Amino acid sequence: MRHSRFYYFLYLAAFCLIGASCARVASPPAQPSLQQQKEEQTFAIKNVNVIPMTPGNSVLTNVTVIIRNERITSLNGPVPAGAKLIDGRGKWLIPGLIDMHVHVPADISLFHKYPTQGATIFFNTQDVMTPYIANGVTTVLELNSRAEHFAQRNEIAKGTVIGPRMALAALLDGGNASGRIVNTPADGRQAVRSAKAEGYEFIKVYSHLNVETYKAIVDEAHQQGLKTIGHIPDAFRGRLKEAFVPYFGMVAHAEEFSKQTTDFSDQDAQTFAQLAKDNDTWLSPTLTTMKWILSQARSLDELRASSTLQYVHPLLQSKWITANNYSRNTSPERVAYFQKMVDFHVRLVKAFKAAGVPIVAGTDSGLSGVVAGFSLHDEIALLAEAGLTPEEALAAATRLPAKWLGIDGEVGTVEAGKRADLILLDANPLSDVKNTRNISGVFVNGRWLSRHATDAMLADLARRNNAAKGDYDWKKTISQ
Repeated sequence: MRHSRFYYFLYLAAFCLIGASCARVASPPAQPSLQQQKEEQTFAIKNVNVIPMTPGNSVLTNVTVIIRNERITSLNGPVPAGAKLIDGRGKWLIPGLIDMHVHVPADISLFHKYPTQGATIFFNTQDVMTPYIANGVTTVLELNSRAEHFAQRNEIAKGTVIGPRMALAALLDGGNASGRIVNTPADGRQAVRSAKAEGYEFIKVYSHLNVETYKAIVDEAHQQGLKTIGHIPDAFRGRLKEAFVPYFGMVAHAEEFSKQTTDFSDQDAQTFAQLAKDNDTWLSPTLTTMKWILSQARSLDELRASSTLQYVHPLLQSKWITANNYSRNTSPERVAYFQKMVDFHVRLVKAFKAAGVPIVAGTDSGLSGVVAGFSLHDEIALLAEAGLTPEEALAAATRLPAKWLGIDGEVGTVEAGKRADLILLDANPLSDVKNTRNISGVFVNGRWLSRHATDAMLADLARRNNAAKGDYDWKKTISQ
């Protein structure tokens, strides 16, 4: 199943260059210029309730938060002359959210003839990033990064695109797959060194690595100062304990554990949790991923009816509906197996929490049904349903990911000196974590976007996607 998901992303990359008719899809609404943003660098959020998400997390009431030069300069300091005032009465301020598992559509240097047009153009980066920022996702970890993602990150850094900061992981796999393939320890170590030299900040290990190459990769990554995240290679079936070598930093799916059991028992969940705890290996469960896989194995009705599908590029919408790997050749037995996995993942979260294993929120966005930005709110809610308190579920999408990524000195909490990655909410998420969806506005690295502004961006994106739907047919596109 993970194998087919890997090839899905390869297909996605292969068809990111699409016809000239995409121009009307890829043209985003006008944004404030960088100069205009600089002219409004000082803000004061007055009389707001602050949920700082620091370890003590004492809620601060009726606070005035000052933001200058993209950073929080004070909590309850004097309001500078000329500051742009934001009314925070009755609202709640939390850190920007971090999605620890995304796959962002990116441009590649391939030419693919679109059925109705000869020319090709690129996905527009702003259109790709808009669903993230509209949902208050201000940092993402891209887990199959390529050179094109550096280009996206540069557009964001330059200010030509408003988007989340991007942490980039290079994926290493074995066997006969495509991409960075390594089948010996020496090649694995060299691939890690090469990835670091190219600027990647993390290493993702994948399913087809052999035992010795996997161990060499994790060791070399540590020597190079890079953390490791990813799958538990299939070679460890029946010998799971051996996979937990020092410095294997995070398991990217609860599914990686459910593949190691046949009876899905509480005892197995507790055993897996203890292995992770003893090795200081964190967990990103991606509960929403398996929930969507189960839904699509049953039918495509929920996917077709999804209110967020309109924010997905029409070519990908067509792919999700007409070439869906989870719906194709499904059976009652397959549905029953996926249901067991969904249920077991809830028990895994409970066991990992009980064992004291840090849990972070990731979505696997880009998988069919898992829509950028919106899916992180789904994941936070699912973590709470699985036994995390609202505060723990919020920490899983703010402070803890920042700590693992090594950027907790910059983001992840609401404190003076931190970057202004913030979400202003209309309701208290500590009383109901689903209130993270009730967004009044977002600060993205010091840039303020009101709910009115992000709603307008989403509406324009949906309008252009809908207008271009008839121009895109996945099956016709890949047959050219």
